[in-house]
Amino acid sequence: MTSKTTLWLALALGITLGGMTHAADSIEPTAKDPNLWLENIDGTKQLDWVKQQNAETVKKYADSAEFKQLDARLLEVLDSHDRIPMVGKMGDYFYNFWRDKEHPKGLWRRATLDEYRKDKPNWETVIDLDALSAAENENWVWHGVDCLKPAYRHCLIALSRGGADANVTREFDLKDKQFVKGGFELPEAKSRVAWMDIDHLYVATDFGPGSMTKSSYPRIVKEWKRGTPLSSATTVYEATDEDMSVSAMRDNTPGYERDFVTRQIAFYDSETFLRGKDGKLTRIDVPRDAHVDIDRQWLMIEPRSDWTVGGKTYTSGSLLATNFDDYMAGKRDITVVFEPTATTALDGYSWTRHQLILNVMDNVVNRLEVLTPAAGEWQRAPLGGAPALSTIAASAVDEDNSDDYFLTVSGFLQPTTLYYGTLGQGDAQAIKHSPSFFDASKYEVSQHFATSKDGTRVPYFEIAPKGLKADGKNPTLQYGYGGFEISLQPAYSGNVGRAWLEKGGVYVIANIRGGGEYGPRWHKAALKANRLRAYEDFAAVSQDLFKRNITSPQHLGAMGGSNGGLLMGNMLTLYPQLYGAIVSQVALLDMQRYTHLSAGASWIAEYGDPDKPQEWAWIKTFSPYTNAKAGQKYPPVLFTTSTRDDRVGPVHARKMFAKMASLGYDASFYENIEGGHGAAANNTQAAFMSALGYTYLWDHVK
Repeated sequence: MTSKTTLWLALALGITLGGMTHAADSIEPTAKDPNLWLENIDGTKQLDWVKQQNAETVKKYADSAEFKQLDARLLEVLDSHDRIPMVGKMGDYFYNFWRDKEHPKGLWRRATLDEYRKDKPNWETVIDLDALSAAENENWVWHGVDCLKPAYRHCLIALSRGGADANVTREFDLKDKQFVKGGFELPEAKSRVAWMDIDHLYVATDFGPGSMTKSSYPRIVKEWKRGTPLSSATTVYEATDEDMSVSAMRDNTPGYERDFVTRQIAFYDSETFLRGKDGKLTRIDVPRDAHVDIDRQWLMIEPRSDWTVGGKTYTSGSLLATNFDDYMAGKRDITVVFEPTATTALDGYSWTRHQLILNVMDNVVNRLEVLTPAAGEWQRAPLGGAPALSTIAASAVDEDNSDDYFLTVSGFLQPTTLYYGTLGQGDAQAIKHSPSFFDASKYEVSQHFATSKDGTRVPYFEIAPKGLKADGKNPTLQYGYGGFEISLQPAYSGNVGRAWLEKGGVYVIANIRGGGEYGPRWHKAALKANRLRAYEDFAAVSQDLFKRNITSPQHLGAMGGSNGGLLMGNMLTLYPQLYGAIVSQVALLDMQRYTHLSAGASWIAEYGDPDKPQEWAWIKTFSPYTNAKAGQKYPPVLFTTSTRDDRVGPVHARKMFAKMASLGYDASFYENIEGGHGAAANNTQAAFMSALGYTYLWDHVK
């Protein structure tokens, strides 16, 4: 299955690889950058500085009874036993990873379908991560599992220390429910590991000097045999030093077993090869910026640029299907499964055993179709409709064996409902309901369109109290992301309801360019030299809120994380007059040095290369750390980050705060020592970080 990610809080920036910057304590400030010393992430002096700033921020914003009450209420949402335990099917069981008050690090557990359907399933614990962490004296954070099908007995468990992207990989036996003594095991690294068969793995990891790309990702993928040292693994493919990364995998679908190697050239450019039994690699002949997915006999192609092949031109953002073997043999008989319009974009798709579920966004609202392969044009039928201004998504339960599917429906004011159905056998039945964490009857959702500087219509969602008085005084929180073709769609959030709406605030989601709301064209419109379009769009939404008299600058706060944190940095430095306060989370901010910090080099395709003078000329226009200067009327700003973030890293937020503070501005800073790029390693930390952001904004814009 392929699917574009929908996020309330944009926490996914780049793939989960990349190294942290661990400079020596001897890093010295320079006249050009007096805050360079803060780039030593784990230095004693630097961490003492972090603790000092944290204490000041806690004292000012997180030490009141009101804050502690909000913190507890947000934790109650995250720890609720009534949340839907989302599952994935392997063999006869449905697996779920679960955190709550009693299990802060989490349980990996399983149940049969009949048991799962019950209001209170009797779960069987497979791994108790709290017990494992205590036994091994490690701060393990769950990072996922890959089990070898079709038996699903042998699994590769990924565990992170403190939430960093780097994982320790260990083999686990699902029958015995214990780690395999003498089994496959990899030390902490940014690894890509996949099963070939019971005795062989594909491994891309840090093999030592020269084995990583300049982006700090694995450059070499090898075939590793059970019972042999990793040093004896045989090389399958070597990417170049300038490439981003490399990986390999085997599709173990019965009857369609094939091996593939992927060379990730840049963030949006890649090559996928079919690996023959003799080890020979044959490239799948599609454009480098196209995404490919192979499912049984089908090759699915998503071109990100218009593509002419076989005498026909296929539109950027389309979904194309063709017989894989025929295509590899040179035939170009391609079926257009989806073609975008001015208002529609592909949001994802999922194969069941015999059919394809297609998820389409129309002005950022979903609709589903079921497609049945046929000669010529495929047969189409609708699959339910989503309520107004909500999100609906469907995916296969077990694509190898059935046409069963899960369907979820969620909205800003509608808690998620999980349905289970079988294609062609009537409507899906609701089997799980998320609880309500606030009284949604008091609010209403509307969609609006602002006009950006260049005339582009930019959609945004508004969640507000019914009968809202348009007097320009409503405390309003505007959230955005605007990058990496990630879409922000309607979704229920108990945290937003409790932390903002219940206080009388208005919540706004801005669907700015750089995202995926209208497919690749919407994303490409804000790439590299055009990056300012995203910030103009966000400003246009703010100005439209003023025009509609919903709020005014002194009552408008803005928040964003990761690439959205960079967005916040630019709203701070480019549009300070529009906001009463800003919160920038796990952000990129120093765009002159971002390629030399953590995993930054991997995002050159998104922002450009600041080491090239001709590109720095326009990158510097959206580098907040570069552009912050004295004598401006900047609104109060809070920067939050995590020491264990080895993707973006804490350096950006540290330096930006230090510069703002040295210039005499009202700036605050908080760095969670754990948490990785999500800035939280458990629900308690997540609740605190959320409460801190919301409290900061409310205190300044109410």
